[in-house]
Amino acid sequence: MAARSGAKFAGLGVIVASDYLLKTEPTVYSFADLQRDKVTEWDGVTNPTAVRNLREMKAGDGLIIYHTGDEKSAVGTATVVSVDASNPKTPVVTIKAGKALAKPVMLAEIKANKLFGDSPLVRQGRLSVVPLTAAQYKTLTKS
Repeated sequence: MAARSGAKFAGLGVIVASDYLLKTEPTVYSFADLQRDKVTEWDGVTNPTAVRNLREMKAGDGLIIYHTGDEKSAVGTATVVSVDASNPKTPVVTIKAGKALAKPVMLAEIKANKLFGDSPLVRQGRLSVVPLTAAQYKTLTKS
């Protein structure tokens, strides 16, 4: 696996990330569905900030898949295969399933970790595509 540079601050509080967290409602499309499909296009994102985060993704970026709804937990990993941002309003991001986390990381655990204090995951609860720092990604995947 290539070394991760992680998120960096690019002035004005903008995070340039190489890892992201993608939220999904497991009753609609779960991590198990992604593992079954192996590869999928991530779609249905309409929030302008989330769409911008999708456009900024690059092939090879690491992903954490997070189940919303009753579960509220990080459950697995994936990787960005390709990004077609030719239509800025609806970028097409193809992702490949990774492994399930050894133990799901509950939102309460994430909120209790000071590493996530300034994270949009905690501050913007409805944001469906969240940039992560390298340290945040490592924390979520070490479970």
